[in-house]
Amino acid sequence: MKWTKLSVLTVSSVIAVSLAAGCSNTKEADGGANQGTEKEAAGQNVNKAGMPIVKQPVELTFFTGLADTNGSNSFEERLVWKEYAKMSNVKVNFQFVPFGSLTEKRNLALANGDYPDALYSARVPASDLMKYGSQGVFVKLNDYINDYAPNLKKLMDKYPDLRKALTMPDGNIYSFPSFYSPEFLPMLIGTPLWVKQEWLDKLNMKEPQTTEELYKYLKAVKSTDLNGNGQADEIPYSGTGIGPLIDQIKGAWGIGNRGLGHKFVDVDPKTNELRFFRLTQNNKEMLQYVNKLYAEGLIDKDIFTQNGNALYAKGAKNVLGSTINPNPKTQFNGDGYFGLGALKGPNGDQMYTHIKVPMVWPGAFVITNKNKNIEATIRWMDHFYSDEGAQFYFMGTEGTSYTKTADGKLEYIDEIKKNPAGLTMDQALTKYVTWMGGSYPGYVQEKYFKGSETLPESVEAGKKAQPYALKELWYNFNFTDAESEYMSAKGSDIHTYIGEMESKFITGAASFDEWDKYVTTVKNMGVDQYLKTYKAAYDRYSKSK
Repeated sequence: MKWTKLSVLTVSSVIAVSLAAGCSNTKEADGGANQGTEKEAAGQNVNKAGMPIVKQPVELTFFTGLADTNGSNSFEERLVWKEYAKMSNVKVNFQFVPFGSLTEKRNLALANGDYPDALYSARVPASDLMKYGSQGVFVKLNDYINDYAPNLKKLMDKYPDLRKALTMPDGNIYSFPSFYSPEFLPMLIGTPLWVKQEWLDKLNMKEPQTTEELYKYLKAVKSTDLNGNGQADEIPYSGTGIGPLIDQIKGAWGIGNRGLGHKFVDVDPKTNELRFFRLTQNNKEMLQYVNKLYAEGLIDKDIFTQNGNALYAKGAKNVLGSTINPNPKTQFNGDGYFGLGALKGPNGDQMYTHIKVPMVWPGAFVITNKNKNIEATIRWMDHFYSDEGAQFYFMGTEGTSYTKTADGKLEYIDEIKKNPAGLTMDQALTKYVTWMGGSYPGYVQEKYFKGSETLPESVEAGKKAQPYALKELWYNFNFTDAESEYMSAKGSDIHTYIGEMESKFITGAASFDEWDKYVTTVKNMGVDQYLKTYKAAYDRYSKSK
């Protein structure tokens, strides 16, 4: 089939030189009547339903974020995109930008006007959606959704908070999100607090149900040679950074009651008003608990500096009594771990607060003003918010990359699950699909997503969390340009100072005798204005339809 290139771009240093081939014939946008004629022709080329999406072939180019775990072979050669090009009559050239440099290169591309038809898996923050949307760089989708994005519309109708979170303060929608089904709790939890069952059994201890019982278990791990190697090398708890542990246990002190998307503000259950919970007595007591764990050597001394690879190396040595990650089995072949539910705190509080916002990335996919095939591009993307399209995206094609069991469940082929060449599942998948590493635009449900969150241990952790899961989960709030400027300046200063001081309280570098002084300092940095700004965004979110 001969592809007609209808959309082109200038390639600069923003995109790797190796990607420039085939994109060097830059065409300036036609003016006036020509633009109108081209737009009308592009619209007439689109089928409003079914496949193919367009009558005459279309070629598009996407700026594409790439995770390390997603391989380096071109997306165009993978099963899902080869098949979709045939089905849709739309060929996409994916220009890779590693996640490590994504923000820098995305910002530079947008500032220079050197961007292609769309940004895919590009992690565009809400502040940039508002900024570049209002400037006309990102296409406003409002007028297209009813006719060309029925699947996204269906989801927004089913989950009104999704529509609220996608709608910018100017009333417009500029993006397709990365959206996890709110019913898929193991996915929203993502990284439970895992405990080693074998060691609990050896200690003759039951599963920790309270923060005190967790402390006793960690204390026993430190003083017992549970791995039987004759060395005192057991590490009661380890992770990457102290934040994940805090996020897991803060519900035991009744704070963080609107989810992980809001790490500084929640709702005071006594007044039903917004509160800056990081300065509360509850948060102080929670930090004192973590300080006790750290002071007694129950938290890995490397907690503040180690990365995932260092953590998994320790896990592979069978020294971890507990940890937080997606799943020990997939991360370091750690068998026999199970996820804890919501721990009860010293004052009777018990909430499972470690729940992510279902709309993980609001700007997972945006269409730019360089795009001359807007309707076709919207239909191309919207397909992956349907059950059929999402299953295809995550699983590929039946008989080639997956099979269906007698009870209707989908399973990857053995070449993927038990690769004969010794490849990990992620590595084997790079021949077929491109979802590894996350940040993709689309809709995730348990029935066709086969990541670590769907393993039996993760599903069981979700069941434990369910009775105490947050009843009201806030999606992200969208700030105006002025509010975003404040949050990125003064707000960021407050966040940084709190992070530094909480680390000092935990390690003992700062005494809790200084707590009142610390609270006064933070308040003087402008907490009142911070809450006022948050309240304005919250009010818009609450009133949005």
